[in-house]
Amino acid sequence: MPGDGPRAVAPVDELPDPPLPDPDPSQEWWDPAAMTEGALVHPVRDGRMLLIEKKRGVGAGNLIGPGGKLEPGERPAEAGIREVREETGVRIHDLELVGVLEFVFGEEPFMRPHVFVAREFSGTPRESDEGIPEWHDVDALPYDRMWDDDRYWFPYMLAGEPFRARFRFDADGDRMLAGEVETDVEFPSPPRPE
Repeated sequence: MPGDGPRAVAPVDELPDPPLPDPDPSQEWWDPAAMTEGALVHPVRDGRMLLIEKKRGVGAGNLIGPGGKLEPGERPAEAGIREVREETGVRIHDLELVGVLEFVFGEEPFMRPHVFVAREFSGTPRESDEGIPEWHDVDALPYDRMWDDDRYWFPYMLAGEPFRARFRFDADGDRMLAGEVETDVEFPSPPRPE
């Protein structure tokens, strides 16, 4: 886990949950260029994180960080700021890029979200068509209400340790089949929101 020294790639079988096989990025279905680009933002303040209970679409019923797909011409940071505002009413004032995720559902490239942490933001979270906002202690996140992969990369995100991760789910996105987390990565700083 974070702080245990350098580890270039951490297959999920080295992490605390039941072992899973590594994804095979050499397969033709593992095509990041075919994945939908997205952004996920995790506002954190005073040891608490803002998540939303997703109301519709893929992952409905799960707790997730606000976010979604990039619009044409939009950069990941811009999409993250927009999505948080649309989904929660919260205005983001800073972003730190901490990770990039790649998802395959069955044999279909699915999504490639950029993962951000926001520590400066304003506004009171409100319910939207997308989800119901909830604050959770970062030391007691309800992983049983979240996507199966979250327990593998959230510790790196919370420690501020940059990562890239790949996860393969079944075709319906209900069961995680494989995954790995790479931690020897660097990202540029995004521009500061206006």
